[in-house]
Amino acid sequence: MQHKKNQTLGEFIIENQDSFQYSSGELSKLINAIRLAAKVVNHEVNKAGLVDILGKAGETNIQGEDQQKLDVFANEKFINTLANREIVCGIASEEEDDFITINSNDERHQNKYVVLIDPLDGSSNVDVNVSVGTIFSIYRRVTPVGTPVTLEDFLQPGNQQVAAGYVVYGTSTMLVYTTGDGVNGFTLNPAIGTFYLSHPNMQFPEDGTIYSVNEGKYRHFHQGVKDYIKYCQEEVGDRPYTSRYIGSLVSDFHRNMIKGGIYMYPKSSVTQEGKLRLLYECNPMAFLAEQANGLATGGRTRIMDIKPTELHQRVPFFCGSKNMVNKLQEFLEKYH
Repeated sequence: MQHKKNQTLGEFIIENQDSFQYSSGELSKLINAIRLAAKVVNHEVNKAGLVDILGKAGETNIQGEDQQKLDVFANEKFINTLANREIVCGIASEEEDDFITINSNDERHQNKYVVLIDPLDGSSNVDVNVSVGTIFSIYRRVTPVGTPVTLEDFLQPGNQQVAAGYVVYGTSTMLVYTTGDGVNGFTLNPAIGTFYLSHPNMQFPEDGTIYSVNEGKYRHFHQGVKDYIKYCQEEVGDRPYTSRYIGSLVSDFHRNMIKGGIYMYPKSSVTQEGKLRLLYECNPMAFLAEQANGLATGGRTRIMDIKPTELHQRVPFFCGSKNMVNKLQEFLEKYH
């Protein structure tokens, strides 16, 4: 994959079109739609403290969570932008009960891709000015072109993804994505509205010293997870590790990929299936992790090998630096 200094996202896509197994024009349309929606959402996130867009919208999403106003805004922007690009035949969003069918302009259902999105991950952090993000996952449809999409098109294992990524709206706004040929990060220059290649070939260090988990739920965790947390806290060698947990998956993942670390959201006695969504959060992040020399597991099974059974399925999720994930699995295996 070729990287050039000061390369724009558009230039990067064109120059590396051979790394995408399908038509480069299709990839360009998909990423451009996400780029455009991300810029609009970024603008709203950055002015969220100045206008009446903060707080709850008075509705609850399919997960039973109160929808923040900004959640609703981001959801609408991404859906509308993707729908107007004549490339997507269906969208599933964490904020929507069911998937959305999109017809091609000729009314013959010629579009080939489905997109699954978490429009504003970590949105409860907006009120306190902490980074939030958007996560996206892209698949080729499996049902015949010329017919409306079905649930089958969305319930594909993560190993069938053709692209995935996230946008982090933080001190700077970055779009990070993979098409299965490494991970690259692009930073938005807000003055001219252009994303520039800033983080080529992103990689998890094989080892890390950061563990990210909501330790407030410690007493509810599986014993293997409890033992691994105690291992992280022992004063031995390069331990104790540093505990860092933002509560925004995109932000925690992004930091750990750059610095080296492990992110954990285990199942517990309270959330028996886990809390994160397989299709909107775990699969895209697992694809990125593996493309960046990391690992992602549900405990016993590789995340991307799990066959989804429902749109809003939840699973336990552990991902990060290889050696840290492998060590965690040693602890989990003791109790199986």
